[in-house]
Order: sequence, then structure tokens, then C-alpha cells
Amino acid sequence: MTTQTATPGTAPAVKPPLRIPLTILHLAGVGVIGGAIFGMLGGLLGTGLGLLFVFGVGIVVLVGLVYALFGVGWFEIARVAALYRVPNAPLRLQPRDRPGFGGWLRALGRQAIDGRMWRAVANFAITAVLGFVVLRLFWALLWSMIIAFAPLTSAETIVGPFGGGQIPVSWAPVIGVLGALASAAGIIGLALLARTLALAIVARAREVELTERVRTSTAQREGAVRAADVERTRIERDLHDGVQPRLVSVGMTLGLAQQKIDTDPGAAKELISEAHTSTKAAITELRQLARGIHASVLDDRGLDAALSALASRSPIPVQLDVRMDPSTSSGTQGGGAGTQGYGSGTQGGGAGASRPGRDAEAAVYFSIAESLTNAAKHSRASEARVSVRLREGNILWARVEDNGMGGAQVIPGGGLDGIANRILAAGGTFRLDSPQGGPTSLEVNVPCAS
Repeated sequence: MTTQTATPGTAPAVKPPLRIPLTILHLAGVGVIGGAIFGMLGGLLGTGLGLLFVFGVGIVVLVGLVYALFGVGWFEIARVAALYRVPNAPLRLQPRDRPGFGGWLRALGRQAIDGRMWRAVANFAITAVLGFVVLRLFWALLWSMIIAFAPLTSAETIVGPFGGGQIPVSWAPVIGVLGALASAAGIIGLALLARTLALAIVARAREVELTERVRTSTAQREGAVRAADVERTRIERDLHDGVQPRLVSVGMTLGLAQQKIDTDPGAAKELISEAHTSTKAAITELRQLARGIHASVLDDRGLDAALSALASRSPIPVQLDVRMDPSTSSGTQGGGAGTQGYGSGTQGGGAGASRPGRDAEAAVYFSIAESLTNAAKHSRASEARVSVRLREGNILWARVEDNGMGGAQVIPGGGLDGIANRILAAGGTFRLDSPQGGPTSLEVNVPCAS
């Protein structure tokens, strides 16, 4: 929990201004409109529940209720931020984590239970109640001022400022002054109370948000460390199990050739040819290993081209669908000669396409590459499909699905663990669905650099 105390080397926290007169005006305004707004919200809730099973009409009304609550919460957060000049991010609708109706439905569910929205609505309700009381006190203040001058009239009694029956005119000046002071004190006290509650309920959410950011940053840093450790282990394993034995074999073959070059030139020539073939294979393995560390085509031509090259090298056929710009029409299908992979429906390679941040592209690229490698090695899949979208909110979304036998699990130090850590380090989310018997699908969402 963050505090308001200053720490060495930092500036002390600036307290929000009191702004009592403006707070009173806000209370009065919310007191006037609050009853109507909550009456409307209550009507939507009752109508939605009453018509819930009538051709789905109630569901539509309840969806409207969620958006109405969002509107109230957005207004309240903006009102408190402007009134007390506190930095507070505006309330935003929950983004979709997947395209289509399912993604919208999941986003709507998250919006319905959004704690920040409900805190803002609760503060608006409290403000409406306090505003109603302030309006009554303001009327009592005006009536107290009128009572103070009651002896100037011919009346013998007059109604007190807070009701309670008639009072003699002779007591009117004293009661009027006391009533005015009490009403003014009550109005100011309620304004201070409203300010305290608003800062605690709405503005303090900013501190909670910053605390959550610190927690998220810590998790991202830990994920980056784990991802780097998994990647280092993979590189060591590939060098130890692949390139290193092949280079040792090349050295031994060349040694044998050197021994036979004088006595048996034909055998030496065959050994040199074998060493040459092994050297070319080692170069290919080193090139693939370097590509696994950093794909230069990703920087030069972008994610679309990098994935097309990845699909063309895949041992299993890959259907590739990359759409980085929704306004661009579908591209053509293509595949490399002599390969089993092909790309289809790629979009976004034009000059007008949006280009995500490098970190987001790299995280998604290596996640897809590792997923296709796992599908080829372990899932017994005969084909795979890769879909990539640049979605609303500047989110890069990707999905890899294969028709293999399923049963994939995240094992510490394994390929899927490396994907999860890399996506976490980029600030994204990772979801694996791999029931026994298949299919296996992996989805990632990575925020792009603004």
C-alpha cells in the first residue's frame, strides 16, 4: 500500500485542494439528478430481470444496464478528477481478449464486475444522498435567514427552520441565527465529508492502480529473467546436442583424411567430401540457431514476412492468416517450392499497414515459432493454423492451433514455459487449451508500444 509520506530524494505528495464552494455546487447538482439516474438504473434492473426469459429481451436490457453503469462510473471519475485536480485515468471499457462475439461477451462480463467502475458508482450514490441533504440544509439556511426578520411582521408565531412546529416570534431572531449557523456548518461539514469519501473511494484507486503496476512490473521482470534462463538453456542444449558433436565429427574426419592422404588418396577424398557435407549441415544448424535467437527478417520486413518464412520452413503444413491492417484486402496464398508449409490470407505488408512495436512482434514471433516446433515434434499433427491480428487498443493477438493429439502442458524449463515467460515479460497474456485427443490451441495477447 502506498502512502502520502515523502521519502528521501522524492518530492512530498501534493494534497488535493479543498474547493469547498465547488464541492457544495457539485453536491447540489448531483443531489438534483441523482434520484432520476438511480431510478432509471433501478428500472433497467427490474425490467431486465422481469423479461429475462421473454425472447431474450431481458438480456438486452441488462447489457444496456452494464453500459449505463459504465457511463455513471466514467462521469464520476471525471468529475472527481476535475473537481479536486487529482491525476486519475479515465474509466475505459474492458478490451476484448479475442475477436468475435465470444470476445465481446467475455469483455462485457469483466466490465460487469469491474471494481473501479463499481467504486465510482458507489461514490456517485453517496454523493447523491449527501447532495439531497445539502439541498434540505440550504433551504433551512434560507428559511433561518427569513425567520431572523420575523419580528418585523405582524405574525405571532412562525414555523421553525427544521420543522417541528410553531415558535414565538420573540424567539425568531435567536433561532434564525442559530439555524443559519447550524445549516451552514452542516453544508460545509457534508462538503468535507464528500471530499474525503471521494478521494478515498475514487482518487485512491489511482494509488491502487500504481501499486498494481508495480506488481505487474515485478512479474514482468521475473518473467523476463525466467525466459532468458530458458532461452540460454535451449541454446546450450542445441549447441551441445547438435552443432558441437557435428563439428567434433568433422574434426575427426579431417584427421583421418590427413592420415590417408598420402597412402590412400581416394579414401582421403571421400573423407574430405564427408567432412564438407557435415560442415554444411553444421552451418545450417548454426543458421537455424541464430534465427531462433534473433530473426533478422523481423526487423527488416516485419512480422508478416517473418511468419511467412517461418511457415515455409515448417515440417507440417501451416495455414497463415496475418491481418495487421483491417482496411487491407486479403492477400494471395503462397508457399515455397520444395517445402510443406504455406501461407494464406496474409495482410498488412503494405506501406499503409500498422507496425507494432519490436518487442511485441518479437514475443509473438518466437511464441508462434516455438508452438510450431512443439506441434511438429510432439503433437503428431498433420497441419497447423496461425492467425495474427492487430486489434483495438493496440493489442497484438495471435492464435496457433494444430490437429494433434493434445495433452500439452506447461513444464518448467520447457518450450511452453519459455513462451509463457516471454509473453509475461512483454506485458501480455498467455492461454493454452490442449485436451487429450486434441486439438491444441495457444493464444497470446501482447500490448504494443505506444
